[in-house]
Amino acid sequence: MDLLDATIVNVGGPALAQELNASATELQWVIGGYALALGSGLILGGRLGDRFGRRNMFLFGLIGFTLASLACALAPTVLVLIVLRFVQGFLGAMLLPQGFGLIRDAFPPAEFGKAFAAYGPAFGLGGILGPVIGGFLIQANVFGLGWRAVFLVNVPIGIIAAIISWRFVQKAPADKSIKIDIFGALLVMLSSGLLVYPLIQGQEAGWPLWTYLMLAASVAGFLLFARLEFVARRKGRTTLIDPTIFKNRGYTFGLAGLGIYFAGFTGVYLILTLFLQFGEKFTSAEAGIANIPIALGSAIGGTISGAFLAEKIGGRFTLQIGAVVQLIGVVLLWFALPGVANFSIWQLVPGLVISGIGTGLIAAPIFDTILSTVEPQQSGSASGVLSAVQSVFSSVGVAIFGTVFFTYALVGQADVGFRMALIVQVIVVVLFVIVASLLPKRAQH
Repeated sequence: MDLLDATIVNVGGPALAQELNASATELQWVIGGYALALGSGLILGGRLGDRFGRRNMFLFGLIGFTLASLACALAPTVLVLIVLRFVQGFLGAMLLPQGFGLIRDAFPPAEFGKAFAAYGPAFGLGGILGPVIGGFLIQANVFGLGWRAVFLVNVPIGIIAAIISWRFVQKAPADKSIKIDIFGALLVMLSSGLLVYPLIQGQEAGWPLWTYLMLAASVAGFLLFARLEFVARRKGRTTLIDPTIFKNRGYTFGLAGLGIYFAGFTGVYLILTLFLQFGEKFTSAEAGIANIPIALGSAIGGTISGAFLAEKIGGRFTLQIGAVVQLIGVVLLWFALPGVANFSIWQLVPGLVISGIGTGLIAAPIFDTILSTVEPQQSGSASGVLSAVQSVFSSVGVAIFGTVFFTYALVGQADVGFRMALIVQVIVVVLFVIVASLLPKRAQH
């Protein structure tokens, strides 16, 4: 549901921007603001699950997320929609960690790999359903709803999921003695905001001094958070996470790799959808269908990786192979864009499929490989931080790739904007290969 909502909005961007008269920057906030709020609230959501019980917080987040989706569909202005997207993301942060917690409760540590391997095919399936459903809903203009239908689709899904969860999800124990580190949670949210805000607003503002100061303040904020967590733990006070996970070299490099991967994944595939609609005047349905090759490739790659490849040759080598495959796909996309004359989506299909396979090869083993570097008792904090980094850097990807694309698209050069985004993705993939080389050869259960 979370992935569906993230991808379904991408294809609705141009229609939304036209109806609400949204600028390129505001459109980036509609898409990236959700991921920012989701990521910055995930660690807090995990602790609240421990405090009040995972089932209770799961239902709270699910019902709240569903209501927020309904509110987004009714938003009268783009500013109201942006605020509601932040609310929706925060409520998603109350929901998502409970799912990971329930997985940890259901599987022994040795089986985590199989559990997280299912994420690869699910990732591909969500990638298929989101843009395709969203595109057809907007194109069909059911009851004159237009882009609003992409938010309303969450309502029946949420209601059904809530009923099933209420009936079948077992009650998890709550520990009322747990205290919540509110200051630490707020510091994480502030630091995340200081990271993303200048990246989105910088282009429109002309990159003044304050944008760089905010980025520096973001780094300082995260370092301060880690320092305060260490001090609090040493003094026996409540912490938001187990800070000793950051002493683990493999885990720390894994976090960096995960952030790089999801920034590139989210950014470049968002730009594909925007390029097709803004540059090539594809309808929402056509742009949605154009995402199928990526999603199918991702599902294939995730299935191959999760079923046997990562276990046979090791997680690190699988991640590097996935990155190289994705790089080949990006290069093919570059050469498939000689110009905009007589453009056809079929020019892009080979590159999209291969890039998608590379994405799937990475998606299945990356979580298991990174989490295997920490002790079992650290897995809760470690997985929470991983999920937070995934979402926050997805927002960073929206900001960076969106800025690059709209720099050219707003002056009628959407094809150049797409090319420049592909160059950024090449840099991202190369960085990922370097960081992945610092991870353990295989998951260490």
